[in-house]
Amino acid sequence: MSAAPAPQGVGSSVELMIGGMTCASCAMRVEKKLNKLDGVTASVNYATEKAQVTVPEGTDVAALIAEVEKTGYTAALPRAEESATHEDQDGEDPELTALRHRLIGAVALSVPVIAMSMVPALQFTNWQWASLTLTAPVVVWAAWPFHRAAWTNLRHGAATMDTLISVGTSAAFLWSLYALFLGTAGVPGMTHPFELTVAPTDGAANIYLEVAAGVTMFILAGRYFEKRSKRQAGAALRALLELGAKDVAVLRDGVETRVPTAELAVGDEFVVRPGEKIATDGVITSGSSAVDASMLTGESVPVEVTEGDPVTGATTNAGGRLVVRATRVGSDTQLAQMARLVEEAQSGKAEIQRLADRVSGVFVPIAIAIAVAALGAWIGAGFPLSAAFTAAVAVLIIACPCALGLATPTALLVGTGRGAQLGILIKGPEVLESTRKVDTVVLDKTGTVTTGKMALTDVITGPGVDRAELLRLAGALEDASEHPIAQAIAKGAVQEVGTLPAPEDFTNVEGQGVQGIVDGHAVLVGRESLLADWSQHLTPELAVAKADAEAQGKTAVAVGWDGVARGVLVVADTLKPTSAQAIRQLKDLGLTPILLTGDNRTVAEQIAAEVGIEQVVAEVLPQDKVEVVTGLQAQGKVVAMVGDGVNDAAALAQADLGLAMGTGTDVAIQAADLTLVRGDLRSAADAIRLSRRTLGTIRTNLFWAFAYNTAAIPLAALGLLNPMLAGAAMAFSSVFVVGNSLRLRSFRSRADAPVTR
Repeated sequence: MSAAPAPQGVGSSVELMIGGMTCASCAMRVEKKLNKLDGVTASVNYATEKAQVTVPEGTDVAALIAEVEKTGYTAALPRAEESATHEDQDGEDPELTALRHRLIGAVALSVPVIAMSMVPALQFTNWQWASLTLTAPVVVWAAWPFHRAAWTNLRHGAATMDTLISVGTSAAFLWSLYALFLGTAGVPGMTHPFELTVAPTDGAANIYLEVAAGVTMFILAGRYFEKRSKRQAGAALRALLELGAKDVAVLRDGVETRVPTAELAVGDEFVVRPGEKIATDGVITSGSSAVDASMLTGESVPVEVTEGDPVTGATTNAGGRLVVRATRVGSDTQLAQMARLVEEAQSGKAEIQRLADRVSGVFVPIAIAIAVAALGAWIGAGFPLSAAFTAAVAVLIIACPCALGLATPTALLVGTGRGAQLGILIKGPEVLESTRKVDTVVLDKTGTVTTGKMALTDVITGPGVDRAELLRLAGALEDASEHPIAQAIAKGAVQEVGTLPAPEDFTNVEGQGVQGIVDGHAVLVGRESLLADWSQHLTPELAVAKADAEAQGKTAVAVGWDGVARGVLVVADTLKPTSAQAIRQLKDLGLTPILLTGDNRTVAEQIAAEVGIEQVVAEVLPQDKVEVVTGLQAQGKVVAMVGDGVNDAAALAQADLGLAMGTGTDVAIQAADLTLVRGDLRSAADAIRLSRRTLGTIRTNLFWAFAYNTAAIPLAALGLLNPMLAGAAMAFSSVFVVGNSLRLRSFRSRADAPVTR
């Protein structure tokens, strides 16, 4: 690919799409080449086929692309790549299609060759020449990508997995040609049994056509399934990016105009009909409905919304007609930020992956050296050349470090993608290590364990007072007030008694409450002192109930009308219905929960008791939250912090693992390591479970890859492994690693389990 003119004045970070990589050692070569440039720091991910490059201000992207092309690979900016392959995202990948065609051809031609070589009964007269006829297209055409890549690498003074495959299959084929034309293998009636190990024989009578054809077939199969699996692994992010609405009905001068979503601007009002996707983040200016956010957050139950409520782009309007004012568009939307976070996490490298990359980078030359040493040792020990050759070819083929290079990035790709589908955003691979060690979780109270919103929790009526009447009159008066407590009472009243009457007169008494006329009644709602000013005194029973509520840290509002105190309404910040279940799930993970709040100790301890938290740190100033976290760390604890507010940001950053509720502030989300898009604390337990499971998958993959190569190379060098089986085993190792990673797609959230108290 020729380098297109690139923008000057590039910022600190550039992403490049890298083409032509076939194994981890390819990625290491590109990475080393870029890192040799002055001031450039690059990280190349084989699984995502991307390079994250940090460059000095003013660096020309064309220079980076040219440097990659010098190594024999291609590079392009993502936007150019995306536009070029737009159809491929919706349909078939051309590279995958070409690979499938080569695989089908290789299978059709190789299976008869392998069958004839393995079963003496099938070895008819001149079967060896039929095998040559079938094998030639496999080695020349089907294996052409390996030969081409090996030649390109050779021209650049490098060796990769393709080098091993090309040398191994070519050597087997060329030896067979020698044996057929110059040796005795071409004699009519020649037969030989299939053997798993090598044995001293006359080399001129042995052909290895089944090795040349079989290895090519198995490795093509492994590469095809690997590439298809990698495509499936990245499907979660592609699905995330494709969630948004493609066009939108914008209101301009009261007229609906259908325009592409990209043309929306902040402040535009647009219409969302039932069943349509909300085009971008905004605030409802008219209408009420239920919004289905399951595709974005994993939340299975639609959320009721009404005028003044915020809504998120890409969620679906499940109910009535809405008019929404856009507040964030384009790359600022929550969907775009989620996609960016997931992409950054998938492109990053954990420390454990860097070790695997370093091993992969030196593995190929070491494997070639071992193959040459094995060849010399067998010849030096007096064995025939054919035996020595077989052992050397087996070493070359079995040694490919492909599984090593795929072990970490494929697990990260699938794990972070599955997390995004469940509303869990993992910022980077290093986060996974933290989740394994965490033993203490500090929970902010307001907005995390509780809803952070005032709600009507109790209605206490005086003697002979009807509950519905109390709510109707008090709710009607409070509905005219903007105070959060008043709105909580009004909302609770509407939920219980329905439509409220409009007050005929309304007065806000500063610091005391409200008064007015409702349905001909002179109504007072507010402090006990407001009612006392009008000689309306609470009965002893109401006074005790009010005192009890206030002792629990709740707000008690007195209500009176027509000269008599009639009841007390209790308002409080309510527990999220799922918090108690979330605490149990966190404890099941071996974590010790601690409630951290600025509220008074009585309120904090009551909340803690309701959800099952034993340790409480209360009456803490926002700036002191960091000290609480550092104090726990000083005791040897590995601390996770869950919060949602600006005052939690510093503590989230200080904690070993910071988890921000997605319903919280942008500052908190930026400071955290994990973001929980839905405001459900059970997602915190899901996030830790998913992170630990992803880390466990990475460790299993790496163990398999290291153990496989460590055990297989000596077996091959000792002549205990037939080259064709070595090719099958090598291909299987890559497929196993990718398949093991794909198991993460089955991860299920426990946040949708029935809530039990």
